[in-house]
Amino acid sequence: MSQAEEATQQTSDNPMHQKAAYAMFGLLLFTYILMVADRFLVSMLAVDIRGALDLSVPNMFALTTMFTLGLGIGGLPAAALISRYSRKTVLLTGLVLLSAATLLFTQATGFTTMFVFIVLQGVGMSFLATAMFSLSTSYFAANRVAALGMVNLSFGLGSLFGHWVIGELRTALGSWEAPMLIFGFAGVALALAIMIFVRPWFSEVAPAAKHLVDSGGADTLKNRNTIILAIMSAAYGMVIYGFLGTFPSYMRGVLELPAADVGQIMLWFGVGGLTSYYGGKLGDKFSSKSVLFTCSLVLGVVTLFLFKPDQSVLTYKLLAFLVGVFGAAIVYTNLAGGHVKSLKRTLTSKGSGMFVTSVYGGAAMGGYTMGLLVDNYSWAFAGQVQISLLCLVIAVLALGLRQSEFSQ
Repeated sequence: MSQAEEATQQTSDNPMHQKAAYAMFGLLLFTYILMVADRFLVSMLAVDIRGALDLSVPNMFALTTMFTLGLGIGGLPAAALISRYSRKTVLLTGLVLLSAATLLFTQATGFTTMFVFIVLQGVGMSFLATAMFSLSTSYFAANRVAALGMVNLSFGLGSLFGHWVIGELRTALGSWEAPMLIFGFAGVALALAIMIFVRPWFSEVAPAAKHLVDSGGADTLKNRNTIILAIMSAAYGMVIYGFLGTFPSYMRGVLELPAADVGQIMLWFGVGGLTSYYGGKLGDKFSSKSVLFTCSLVLGVVTLFLFKPDQSVLTYKLLAFLVGVFGAAIVYTNLAGGHVKSLKRTLTSKGSGMFVTSVYGGAAMGGYTMGLLVDNYSWAFAGQVQISLLCLVIAVLALGLRQSEFSQ
């Protein structure tokens, strides 16, 4: 019996598998948390890496954003691989690739080799994320967006604790290579654990196995909802990574806040992202169209105040938290859910892949375009155009979605 056949016969409807399924999902979510934290290694250790490899400031800044390029490259290929191989195989491939690239960071000799390793790391994360999205929405088919919320909650946890863990390891071990080796080998160990403990009946369950009628959704990526959602996701990538990539620099350079205050402010973005499960529940209870329209508008209003000087640290913490709630927890989760719902349940991997490619394709340009706007105009203008105005564009595009054509 093939893995797909075994998975179709043994779904979570069988009470014997319920606890085991949650345990396996927990292992995968823990892995995802660690790998999200892994992505902050280069930005946290940038000063050490720049000194060791004799890099210029522009080159070092470019390296800190190239991870998203790999994420954008890997999304659709990951979906294509899932259609031919098992989700578990693609997930393990991504995890091993990401961990190997992390280990290879310590062997980099200059900008070119570090660039290659970072892009490979992004491709590995793309494979891992696409497989996680596809797996969670297939097994927990009755609550697809809430399941995506749990995956995004793990992303929030990795973002929240990643900087702190890496900083503590760097201080305790006295070497920039040591944290990279620890994360790399931890990833390999988790890959072995997943290989042994995650069973096909959980990872390979057919989306239609729990729903005899595969109703609604398109049978190809060339459909109205997917195209609109891809544009929305690319715009969202520019919004959120425009914020993440430049807001700390604005606070340090323009507001002249101490690094400790900046770290505390950005931590609240991660706290806001921890509400992702509830953001997903919104998408299960209400239409994707209404949730994305309303929350994109709210996000646009909130971001209007980001680049206003003479506000208190408490105000900036509140703004970062609200961006985390409405941006990372609600809009991101429901964009991912919308991509999945726009296709038939049997095509969840393609929806997940399109989401990853479009959102991180936009993200790869986010920091660069914000930099151009700041250089040629001002911080306030850059924030209003790339962040707030694009939120309005996302909201308007949401009105073009056809809820009746989503899968049920």
